[in-house]
Amino acid sequence: MTTRPAPKFTGVDTYADSKGRYTIRFATDWHKFDLDHGLEGVLFSPHPTNTNTYVAIWCQALDIQAEARDADDIAKAFDEGLGQLNQYTLLEGDNVVIGNLIKLERFYTFEENGVIRKRKVWAMYVGKWLMVLTYQGETIEEWDHWHAMANQSFFHFVIPPELWFAMDRDLSIKGTPTTRVARGKPKKS
Repeated sequence: MTTRPAPKFTGVDTYADSKGRYTIRFATDWHKFDLDHGLEGVLFSPHPTNTNTYVAIWCQALDIQAEARDADDIAKAFDEGLGQLNQYTLLEGDNVVIGNLIKLERFYTFEENGVIRKRKVWAMYVGKWLMVLTYQGETIEEWDHWHAMANQSFFHFVIPPELWFAMDRDLSIKGTPTTRVARGKPKKS
């Protein structure tokens, strides 16, 4: 029995969304693919032709801005959608709300084409955008094998401050009064 060598980084590149909504880092020897079905985003796979193991990010404009008060309803609908996957098993899940940013994090397995696959998903509602960051392993073993490299993509996924400010209604309203916070030591008179 031979042991598969652990994956090694040969370098890291950063992909910047052309509309400035995010940046994501990926291993330089992974292959870049455009997404199907009219999705705006990108997919990176360690394999040049088989894209069943991948890290992908896609964005979709929303008709209205999601707000913190919507988090429970969004999470319920999201989980109902995932529940429709064949042999869906939720391994771990969390809902995070920061201001009006809503992030649903799910780890799960499901069956596709006779194979049990494993995924990690962040579905983030950022202002008027839905951003979905996904890591999928073609099999559970593939997921485990590439996990450290894919985690780098999640760890270094960045939403620019401009989007954070745009989704905070209190900060994005014109003419909103601001209070100056004193910094440093007070001046002596």
